Parts: sequence; C-alpha cells; structure tokens
Amino acid sequence: MALSSSIAPGFLAAVPRSGGGGGGGGRGWRASIETPQQSSAGKSLRFPPRFGPLFWPWEKVKVGPLSVSPMGFGTWAWGNQLLWGYQEQMDGVLQETFNLALRNGITLFDTADSYGTGRLNGKSEKLLGKFIRESQGSSNIQDNIVIATKFAAYPWRLTSGQFVRACKSSLDRLQLDQIGIGQLHWSTANYAPLQELALWDGLVAMYEKGLVRAVGVSNYGPKQLIKIYNYLKSQGVPLCSAQVQFSLLSMGNDQMELKAVCDSLGIRLIAYSPLGLGMLTGKYTASNLPRGPRGFLFRQILPGLDPLLSSLKEIAQKRQKTMSQVAINWCICKGTIPIPGVKTVKQAEENLGSLGWRLNSDEIFELESAAKNSPKKMIQNIFQTR
Repeated sequence: MALSSSIAPGFLAAVPRSGGGGGGGGRGWRASIETPQQSSAGKSLRFPPRFGPLFWPWEKVKVGPLSVSPMGFGTWAWGNQLLWGYQEQMDGVLQETFNLALRNGITLFDTADSYGTGRLNGKSEKLLGKFIRESQGSSNIQDNIVIATKFAAYPWRLTSGQFVRACKSSLDRLQLDQIGIGQLHWSTANYAPLQELALWDGLVAMYEKGLVRAVGVSNYGPKQLIKIYNYLKSQGVPLCSAQVQFSLLSMGNDQMELKAVCDSLGIRLIAYSPLGLGMLTGKYTASNLPRGPRGFLFRQILPGLDPLLSSLKEIAQKRQKTMSQVAINWCICKGTIPIPGVKTVKQAEENLGSLGWRLNSDEIFELESAAKNSPKKMIQNIFQTR
C-alpha cells in the first residue's frame, strides 16, 4: 500500500493510546513525511518530518466509499459452540472485548447471518447489535463503526427478493438502519449457477434500496471475482471488497492471483483466518492441540510447519512481539485488512499489538520463504471458487 494513502496529511506525531499494544514496535519502521502548510502570509511552511509507524488503529484505510481501521475483528466464534466452544456466560467478556476494541480505534467488525450454531443461528449479529447500542462513548464513535456482514447462499434463497429479505433480517438483529458492507458469503457457481445470478441481483437490490453502503463477496476465486465485478459494474454497483482465507498458511497461487486481481480492480482484500485458525500463534504443538474439530485439523498440519513457525518465532523475539502479531502484520504489509477473531480481552490486546509498526522487506522475504518450504499448508475453503 502506498504510504501517502495511509497517513493523514498534517498528522505529525503518532503517540500510542492506552492499550494500543504498540510497545516495542515503533523502532521497527520509520517514515519521514514533510507536509507543506500555508502561513498567514501565504508562504509555504514545512513542519518537521513525521517519524512514526504505519498503522496506528485510528489511522484509516479505504474500502470503497468507507474508511475503516487497518485491522478489523472477526466474530465467527460468537455463538459457535461446535468449533469455538461458545457459552452464553461468555457474553460479558465479549462485550468487554468489543468495548476495548472501540476504545483503541478498531471500527471494522465482520460477522454473518449464519454465525451461531443450532438455536444460536444469527447470535453473532445479535451480540454486535447489543454491544453497539450499549457501548460507552460519544455518538461519533458509534457512527464510525462499520459492520461487514455476510449473507449465506442457502439453497432456499433462490431470488433477489429473498436475498434482500435476508439483509433486512440482519438489520433487525444488528438493530441498524444500514449495514456498512453487505457480502455474499460464498459463490454457488460450482453447483447452482442459476442461483448465483439471483444472488448477484440481490446485492444490486440491497445497494439500490440503501440497505447497505457497499457490497462485497467472500470465498470468490480470481475468475469468478472478475465475473461478478463486471456484472455489478454493468448495474452501476461498485464491488468494494473480497474476503478470503489469506495468511502465511494460505498464500498459494490462487490466493496470490486473487490478490493481484483485487489490486488491479481497486477491490480491497479482507483477510480472514490470518492466524490459520490459531496454528500461527505458537500456542499449540502436536502434544498440545485445541479441543474439538480444530484438533483433528491441527494434528494433520502442525507437524509440517516447523520452518514457518521457527521463522515467526525468531522474528517475534527480535521485534519483541508475539508470533501472532508478526503473522497479522504480514497480512497488513501485503495490503490486506486482516480480521482475526477475538473472544477475550487478552486476545484483543495481543492483536492490537500487530499495529503501529511494520515488517521490513527482508523479514517479509524470510517469512514467505519459510512458508513455501514448509511441507504443509492450510486446507483451502471448499466454498472458494476458481
């Protein structure tokens, strides 16, 4: 990402806010910007150069017409008992986590109408709506929140009208008048191509009705992304974002081609699972696996990640950072907006430490070389198309 697009003109000093997690990282990257200003006499003045990191949470990046924090938080775990062990008594901690994120400048929160298992379907959206309504602070803080929600391509959603109704149901759960980014959760092109066009028309309709400020997609491969981009453009609707699994574990040819397509079309790539479901955190080993279905996946992949995990650990120690912070920062350096999931205040605090500094080119090369030399990779989402 170009430096000038990420730093507000005239912003001369970056001072970490409380809880911002930038400690130890400021020495990792320095930028000098001279911003000309006009004096009362009309002469051009130059302030001292700014020495500071890219990005702090309160500095914004563009997603179509929206300005959001350089990292968002994902809420897949909120309401998901099967994979993430959600219990309703966790809601208080989740609300503290949300409030901490707001206080530290995070404005992008990702969710979906399918997040939540069984009777808890839609729970993630309901919790976000409750937390926004009850959040402390000025109305300006609340106004800056951007909710990106995804609408599932369920087999019974066969018309654009049904997709619009799904959007209205999400608005009810979120207690909002308008959604920031309305996203198609996955493509049906591989198994129900006729349904795909109806869902595209649904995105057009919800945008034209003002139910969403922008539209995006999730789990689209490069070829299908170009198709929907051109279709929406023909309808006068800009495609602003593409959400996909993207991390040091998911940087295969398809993902890198998708990133190149996004860059060429002006589409922002939103990186979900930037920590590989937790495999890049350094918290798990072959003898210390998470419970549930993740444990089975980790058992297959973790033993083949030694080169990558060793590189992450070495750079983290040099940077006085954690392995998670290095992995997330890599996503930011690639020009994406990572949305790591959060369930606790501790996780949020650690993730915030991914901001305010930047890996250098040698470190990026080292990490990517180690990733390529690791025998195992993350399993690709089965819903992602070509």
